[in-house]
Amino acid sequence: MDLLTKISALIQASKIDEVEMIQQLWSGYGSIKRYKVEGCNFSSIIVKHVQLSTQKNHPRGWNTDRSHLRKVKSYEVETQWYKHYSHLCDDNMTIPKCLAFDEFNGDVLIIMEDLDQIGFPKRLHQVGWTELNACLKWLAYFHAKFLNHTTNGLWDIGTYWHLDTRPDELEALDDLALKKAASAIDTKLNQAKYKTIVHGDAKLANFCFSADGSKVSAVDFQYIGGGVGMKDVIYFIGSCMSEEECEKYENKLLNTYFSYLQKAILHYHPTIDPSDVIEEWKTLFPIAWTDFHRFLKGWSPGHWKINSYSEKLSQLVIQQFQENGTISGNL
Repeated sequence: MDLLTKISALIQASKIDEVEMIQQLWSGYGSIKRYKVEGCNFSSIIVKHVQLSTQKNHPRGWNTDRSHLRKVKSYEVETQWYKHYSHLCDDNMTIPKCLAFDEFNGDVLIIMEDLDQIGFPKRLHQVGWTELNACLKWLAYFHAKFLNHTTNGLWDIGTYWHLDTRPDELEALDDLALKKAASAIDTKLNQAKYKTIVHGDAKLANFCFSADGSKVSAVDFQYIGGGVGMKDVIYFIGSCMSEEECEKYENKLLNTYFSYLQKAILHYHPTIDPSDVIEEWKTLFPIAWTDFHRFLKGWSPGHWKINSYSEKLSQLVIQQFQENGTISGNL
């Protein structure tokens, strides 16, 4: 059975035509495409075709390449998310519905509704306060919904930069003070009392907006897993704001997120005091920021996100850890 026939059968379409390639997946291991369909409940669909079977022909062998294995697991995690967790999302945290799913010959097909067709046609590279508010609201309600939730089948620790999966970047890090503090920073985040399921790659490019920018849907759940909500918040802010804007609007952005988080926790978990979660996560904001800074500085020392704001937060966190005895002051 060819691919188009298989897709048609899964959604019971009488006709299917490829419209466009939306994105090639990493290293050519698949694609995301839009298809026009007839004879079913949808006029168009999005198909993520992950071709893990091609690993058999990889010249170096997947079992010896850490980054390749990490990527393969990320597709497995996304599959688990759509199979066992995604149905728990509601209108406060819109995601594309998974219409069908199939595995064959080591490949994976995830067929999703087309966000363009359900009111989220815009992809943005720059945003204003309307769009920032929509994304922070989405994150707050998502984090509240999955507060203290299990992560079976997902990453135990969400995000693509967490320390255990990035030993190469840590080894390459030449900021010795940050390198020394890396383990303590990781431990502090992982030992938080209140954890949730984090998106894990909550950059601006993974949000799709309504025409007026007031509503948003999120995509790409390959690095979803356990953690504190601040990990998503710091990554989102850093993905769409300059260092001057990060510093200038830090309080406003955090107040917006925590205002929604308070309402969302009361809605989903009336027995949990939102102020307890907010108090803990506020203290973890600079630590989560420094954690990502650690990865970025080892992975790409000249990256545009490495700026004086990040350096300042990093130095404050390291100083705090030295003063409370978490790490020594000697390099």
